[in-house]
Amino acid sequence: MPDIMISGIPVSFPFDPYDVQKEYMCRVIESLQNNTNAILESPTGTGKTLSLLCSSLAWLLVKKAQLQMNAQVGNFSDHSGFTGKLIDNLKSGTGKSKDASWGMPKIIYSSRTHSQLTQAMQELKRSSYKHVKAAVLGSRDQMCIHPEVSKEPNNNNKVNMCQLKVKSRTCFFYNNVESKKDDRAVKGDDILDIEDLVGVGKKLKCCPYYLSKELKQDADIIFMPYNYLLDPKSRKANGVELMNNIVILDEAHNVEKMCEESASLQIRTTDIALCIDEITHVMKSFSENSEEQIDATVDSNQPKDFTCDDLCILKEMMLAFEKAVDDIEVGREGSTYPGGFIFDLLSKAEIRDHNQMAVITMIENLIQYLATASSSPFQRKGVGLQKIVDLLNVVFSGTSHSHKERVKLCYKVHVQVEDKKSNKKTEGWGALKPNSSKSTERILSYWCFSPGFGMKQLLEQNVRSIILTSGTLAPLKPLISELGIPIGVQLENPHIVKSNQICVKIIGQGPDGVQLNSNYQNRDNPKYISSLGRTILSFSRVVPDGLLVFFPSYPIMNKCQEMWQSEGIWTNINSIKPIFVEPQRKDTFNAIIKDYYSKISDPSTRGACFMAVCRGKVSEGLDFADMNGRAVIITGLPFPPLKDPRIVLKKKYLDELRMKEKDFLSGDEWYSLEATRAVNQAIGRVIRHQNDYGAILLCDSRFNSPKLKGQLSAWLRNYINVSNKFGETVSEICRFYKNAEMALPAPKLKPLMSNESNRQQSVNVGGVSFPITVARTVKSTKKNVSQYPNSNEVYADFSMDFYKNSHSSAYVNEFRPKQTKDLFSALDTSVEANESSTQSLVAINKRTAEDNLLANVSKKKKYKIKPFGFDENLKSEPSNIVEKTAPTSLVDFVKEIKVLLQPEQYKLFQGSISAYKREGDFSAFVTTLGILLPRT
Repeated sequence: MPDIMISGIPVSFPFDPYDVQKEYMCRVIESLQNNTNAILESPTGTGKTLSLLCSSLAWLLVKKAQLQMNAQVGNFSDHSGFTGKLIDNLKSGTGKSKDASWGMPKIIYSSRTHSQLTQAMQELKRSSYKHVKAAVLGSRDQMCIHPEVSKEPNNNNKVNMCQLKVKSRTCFFYNNVESKKDDRAVKGDDILDIEDLVGVGKKLKCCPYYLSKELKQDADIIFMPYNYLLDPKSRKANGVELMNNIVILDEAHNVEKMCEESASLQIRTTDIALCIDEITHVMKSFSENSEEQIDATVDSNQPKDFTCDDLCILKEMMLAFEKAVDDIEVGREGSTYPGGFIFDLLSKAEIRDHNQMAVITMIENLIQYLATASSSPFQRKGVGLQKIVDLLNVVFSGTSHSHKERVKLCYKVHVQVEDKKSNKKTEGWGALKPNSSKSTERILSYWCFSPGFGMKQLLEQNVRSIILTSGTLAPLKPLISELGIPIGVQLENPHIVKSNQICVKIIGQGPDGVQLNSNYQNRDNPKYISSLGRTILSFSRVVPDGLLVFFPSYPIMNKCQEMWQSEGIWTNINSIKPIFVEPQRKDTFNAIIKDYYSKISDPSTRGACFMAVCRGKVSEGLDFADMNGRAVIITGLPFPPLKDPRIVLKKKYLDELRMKEKDFLSGDEWYSLEATRAVNQAIGRVIRHQNDYGAILLCDSRFNSPKLKGQLSAWLRNYINVSNKFGETVSEICRFYKNAEMALPAPKLKPLMSNESNRQQSVNVGGVSFPITVARTVKSTKKNVSQYPNSNEVYADFSMDFYKNSHSSAYVNEFRPKQTKDLFSALDTSVEANESSTQSLVAINKRTAEDNLLANVSKKKKYKIKPFGFDENLKSEPSNIVEKTAPTSLVDFVKEIKVLLQPEQYKLFQGSISAYKREGDFSAFVTTLGILLPRT
């Protein structure tokens, strides 16, 4: 792998880096050398993750060499000659040095999800730095292999059960960690992601969760999700040390929200009541069973975790806290108080700085007792108590005077009354029974509105540098002002794709002339919804392979689905591209993605359509490269709910800051940016590498606004083209795909996700390509007959002016593939004799607008394919085949082939198509067909 010198640091890279990658690595190293923070934007597909890992680890290795050299020669006063020169070079490469007593720095690499972390670790395994010591931190949900604890559905209960078993040394897997932690399978040369670690744990019969903590001690780079880093409680629980370490926040377009949410909390009066009920339950157990039996799980020589007097005091505190919340004056729309109001509420319950730690410890002991006192799932598990602990941990995350002053500036306390009938959330069988005397409950919200609050807490831990990076961070100036930390290095990288690889259209009207505008006043308009559906239907005919459609929210997507189904639009789209819908439940998501991917790779289909929502799982972190995503349609702007109390207060908070400091965003500017950042993230699902191509279709007239255009990703703005006539737009998109397909290399299909099930799904079938006498298998049949307008019926749902002369030879020649034809066109002998050689074996009958048959064409076009024989030039004996009607669709054709062949033969048939797609060896393909389909 080539080494390149960047700012005095030798960086080993798998290939010669692009200019954008060199620039990116240069900025990373600049940040590390100067001990400063950086914000780096580089579009998806520019190799951001690989560049980030290689440059940061290259700097780290040089830094380690410098510290080791200092340790070895530090006692010698004479640093002249070779040794002195080497020390000087190392110092110049690594830059400013912190206090030497802080030791060797580590890299903490953080991202939003575990799947994104796994992808980053896979990149590391493929690089020259696969020898570095790496560790990954995960949850017990992912790592626990204890047969009892792992089956517990509630995460808090799982944590408490685990902690008690560890404390009492009754977990066999934990007890083995000490003896197995130095095993070669654990501390060998291989980098272990979460799946690898679980596999090793099962093999060695030791706990993967605690193995990861052991690996963390000696690791050069530690991978972890955001909340482990940004949430003070999680940071403490996982032993994350920040002093002198480098913090990398990848996919940092979410970092503002994550900082705010990790420092915020909501609690209901029913949670407080449940907490009181749980304390009472334990008190009754004391009176019924005696204290000795209650403490049977604890060593008699150890002090008791709690006494009956402790429980009485704690119950008094919770009753006082409940009364304090109930006594708050609440208006019809809720009431808002300064952040410091939370300390006043808790002080009424006698919970203050000096005793909050003792209260938290006692409640945690109670939770452990309740979680393990009974194996029945119907028993109380400490859910209400856990809510109180979470509240106290957030409120008392700092106790200094400066911390409380920041709380007053950055927080608001909001209290609202909610009808119980509208509260669908329950906490399981242990929840309190409804009190008929109380028809309402109160929700106490403790909200942080400054992402800088959490970022400054990181800086206070004496981190060396914080690097925030993503493909969608722009505009950078308002982001920097919100984060509230000094930023010494900035970068907005361009994309590496060329103009013939991207087509961006703003489509303000549907095919029927109805304005496309998804604002609040128009989103329930039946004419708009119908026009949007017809727009998607029209594009589904011309977009090859995978089509992604993003809606502003789940309710809007569900509303459109319902109306399109009633009007038949849904059925029409589904007949062209099978539709997959993003589920709201996480447990079915992976299966649906897998099915979508399988449909894309199936050569007998015309691709698939995935309908999803902005800010959903599909829009975050998934890779729809090449055929998996040839176009993304944005149906509207995903603004946050305008009347949501948290949104209202956030806008008000920013407006107040703006009055003090002009560099801050106004509330309206932030509100607009929230929508466009979500759009930018959804757009980033397509065009994932230098040879990829795709269309971005913005189907909302509001995108014409210069303000909104300016908030789209910088690399995208120069390609934006406003659509005038719908028909002309469709024609331009047709030509775009035709030209891109001819100019760019054929793609290789890759799995969408990095988990094990999807690793096994990598298939190289993506349509078949043949030179000269043969055309692209399924694509040409789809494209030449159905996607390009050759009949009034096909494009009856939009302007026909552009297409009224579509039967002319000039028009036909414009849309006919010049060099290739599809597989099925290569297997028919009945037509196209005037345009191809006698060796052309198959073609689909062409039709023009003048054909009499068009009068009776159905919406789902059907074609008859005559049986084929082999030309004598292919050394195959002619035979008399009785002509019969072939299957009426390509899907049926492939099904009939599957029926005729044995399973092993059918696999060989699929393999021959894939091989032709990759290698273009027509003779080998026909030879295989001759073997599979011998003459009789």
